[in-house]
Amino acid sequence: MLIFSSRHRYFFYQGVTDMRKSFDGLSGLIRQNTEHDILSGDVFIFINRRSDRIKLLMWDVSGFALFYKRLEKGTFKNAVVSPDKTTVELTWSDLIMLLEGIEIKQIKRRKRYQKKT
Repeated sequence: MLIFSSRHRYFFYQGVTDMRKSFDGLSGLIRQNTEHDILSGDVFIFINRRSDRIKLLMWDVSGFALFYKRLEKGTFKNAVVSPDKTTVELTWSDLIMLLEGIEIKQIKRRKRYQKKT
């Protein structure tokens, strides 16, 4: 079952993604363009050029799982852009805001305790 929680790490892939790609194509993008371990259980987020489709790819215990969402109206606002990186790490709350159409850049966060990893 595909469940996302604050225990996962989320990485937004900053390149434009062809949404015809599936498990192998998306995992190939991560393997070729980043240093992340695709089998780590981290969640990788991809958005198409028109920003109306999003895919989330993760490895669970026995294989890849894929979440795909297409908006009927509106667009996803791309996450915070970092020109020197291929991926940007997001928090679980950032992911939820991205999926719900809330612009992440305009959110003011209060200090909270975070366990060091």
